[in-house]
Amino acid sequence: MIFFGSSVKIRAQNAFPRVEPDSKALVFYRLGAQSGYSWNTLAEISLWASGDVSLSGIEKINSSVTDLNAAIDPAFSEKEKADFILNYMHKNMLKSYSLYQTRLDTLLSSGRFNCVSSAVLYIILCKSANINTSGVMTKDHAFAMVHINGQNFDVETTNPYGFDPGNRKEFHDSSGKTTGFAYVPPQNYRDRQTISQIELVSLILNNRIGDFERANNFSAAVPLAVDRAALLLGGAYSNTAEIPASEFLFTDPRKDIMDRLLNYGASLLRGNREEDGIRWAVFASSSYPDAKRWQEFLFAAVNNRITRFIKEKKIQDARNFLENQKQHITEANYAQFDILIVDADLFNRAGNFKTTAEGNEIISAIEQARSGGRLPEKRASELLTFTIQKTAANLSAPPLRDWRAAIGYLEDALSKYGANRELEQSLRAYKTNLAADYHNRFASEWNKKNFAEAERILNEGLAEFPNDRQLLNDKQIIARQAR
Repeated sequence: MIFFGSSVKIRAQNAFPRVEPDSKALVFYRLGAQSGYSWNTLAEISLWASGDVSLSGIEKINSSVTDLNAAIDPAFSEKEKADFILNYMHKNMLKSYSLYQTRLDTLLSSGRFNCVSSAVLYIILCKSANINTSGVMTKDHAFAMVHINGQNFDVETTNPYGFDPGNRKEFHDSSGKTTGFAYVPPQNYRDRQTISQIELVSLILNNRIGDFERANNFSAAVPLAVDRAALLLGGAYSNTAEIPASEFLFTDPRKDIMDRLLNYGASLLRGNREEDGIRWAVFASSSYPDAKRWQEFLFAAVNNRITRFIKEKKIQDARNFLENQKQHITEANYAQFDILIVDADLFNRAGNFKTTAEGNEIISAIEQARSGGRLPEKRASELLTFTIQKTAANLSAPPLRDWRAAIGYLEDALSKYGANRELEQSLRAYKTNLAADYHNRFASEWNKKNFAEAERILNEGLAEFPNDRQLLNDKQIIARQAR
């Protein structure tokens, strides 16, 4: 069985996505832990999270901060400044709402924004003006919150009237028309969660992950989830004991990593790349142990490949594959796959044998598998019934049509295995065939006017099948002839 959490490092294959965090993510985490984040650092992190590695984004942010602070009236109260910044953004920086446009660099270059990118820009600009902010999350939306003199004011950054939206008629007249999201007021505390500035910034990564997965690019989503966890948790992202899951009501980064790792693995399985999926599980689980979820994934991978081998009737290949993967799965799962392969092997053999001796060999193999626990009782009974019936059919096949041999074989089987409705039905059918054989022989001799021989054959048949309707009718024919 695979040893999850091993200290042994397995070298990644070139085809696999990165599972080690970007060094910048860890640097950013340490900066926040040591001294908090300045607006410059928040801007740098936001652009890094957006995938922008150029300096043009930083230059645009610096220029916007300079212009903004020059435009703010020194006589404004802090609340008026916060409201002014929102309006400034919509007049000078935000041009059109785009549901999935979460990147700050794209916002700066094109003016297209969504709730996350606009909220991130807002907290950066507020930070530059020394206004304290945080983020707010709902299940499908994000916005900002300003903290002034002990009061909290929500800021729906997608709307120019979004400052303190609960008290703005203009906001309610236009709310939801642009974004499709309804405002969640503070009193609905169960439907919203206050998050830190860095958690809000991390949603850029979270939304980009969603973009990639909607495009079925699961490989690209993995490193983003790894970086987001490192940004928020540093080196503790695999230590569930230190950080209660409740601190991440909607987007626990540890769960996000496992979801992304397994989604990428599932994409391999959908492409019939089970062997790669297993190698991926062994590789990724050494850094992100979760025995239960990885074992579920490995079960699916092994099951898919074995099932395809069986459909292709490559039973030995299925057996070899299972033995090669034995170290990666639990004993219980191995036993389950062993049963699957044994079943398929016996079923294929039962459907293709030609001689009575081969049939008897298969019956012995079924009995051995059942007694060894490698075949469930019900399935063993089904396979035994099928094999016995097929063996009896072989005994009675043309050209010999030896109904008596088939009857004897079935009677022996019933004596050995006990009552069996299907075998009993087959036995009745063979006896009916043998009785019909007596009738046909009788009729042949009768039509040739060999009456004595015909009567002898009929009496022989009636001695064996005294209640057979056809033979009783034949007896009446003899009686009428005698009269």
